[in-house]
Amino acid sequence: MRPLPSLLPFLFVFLWSTGFIGAKFGLPYAEPLTFLLARYVLVLTLMTSFALATRAPWPSDRRQAFHIGVSGLLVHALYLGGVFMAIKQGLPAGVTALIVGMQPLLTACGAGFLLGEKVSPRQWLGLVLGFAGVSLVVANKLGDLPLAAMLLPAFAALLGITLGTLYQKRFCPRFDLRSGSVIQFLPTAVVTAVVAWNTESMTIDWTPEFVFALLWLVLVLSFGAISLLNVLIRSGSAVNVASLFYLTPPSTAVIAWLVFGETLGGLALAGMVLAVGGVYLARART
Repeated sequence: MRPLPSLLPFLFVFLWSTGFIGAKFGLPYAEPLTFLLARYVLVLTLMTSFALATRAPWPSDRRQAFHIGVSGLLVHALYLGGVFMAIKQGLPAGVTALIVGMQPLLTACGAGFLLGEKVSPRQWLGLVLGFAGVSLVVANKLGDLPLAAMLLPAFAALLGITLGTLYQKRFCPRFDLRSGSVIQFLPTAVVTAVVAWNTESMTIDWTPEFVFALLWLVLVLSFGAISLLNVLIRSGSAVNVASLFYLTPPSTAVIAWLVFGETLGGLALAGMVLAVGGVYLARART
């Protein structure tokens, strides 16, 4: 039974990477927070029905439910909101992925202080190599961009996914994935709705492309990738889990090449090799 668990990190990377593709498909037809709100409402409807139908256990401790809700706000509301807003404002998905790709380094810095995890020199080397690889993958996408106004939501996303991973590992590493997802997405939907109501027109052009993107993000990302992320946080160290995010930009680049015909240069290919090697070192047992 070992081969299947060992494949879960790679399945997570692939599914997580498709989120950028889903955003690219759907964002032309809805503003970012409105798009995400539609996603959250559909996830809540489906997951609540599933949790009730399967009699999923709910947290008996209010503090546990509170911690799960806070982790949801960080991982979903702040991270996804920042990513979608950055891409909508014109920041290329590759550049956004690079910024969020700094998460493993920040997580490694916080893991020792907040979780008492020891980061070995070999893991530090892997984290640095991974970041260098990610930088090479997206280097040709930087260009001459008016980055100042676009960077704020991307860095907010970086903060959200870093703090969310550490917070969940520290305060609520284990919870039922069915009821826990409901608790995570409920405050996320409320906060997103309030912000969207005050900042966006909340109109959606229900084209086939938007419906496809919405269903993909709900079924594949919110059900598949998020569930895998929770499983990985539960079973692995924060540094090991965070290191997987280094593989997201290279994976996204490959998918974009297959789906949209975006070319991959020599620097990108070299960066992929570095990123994979860095993740291997960062995840190596000491």
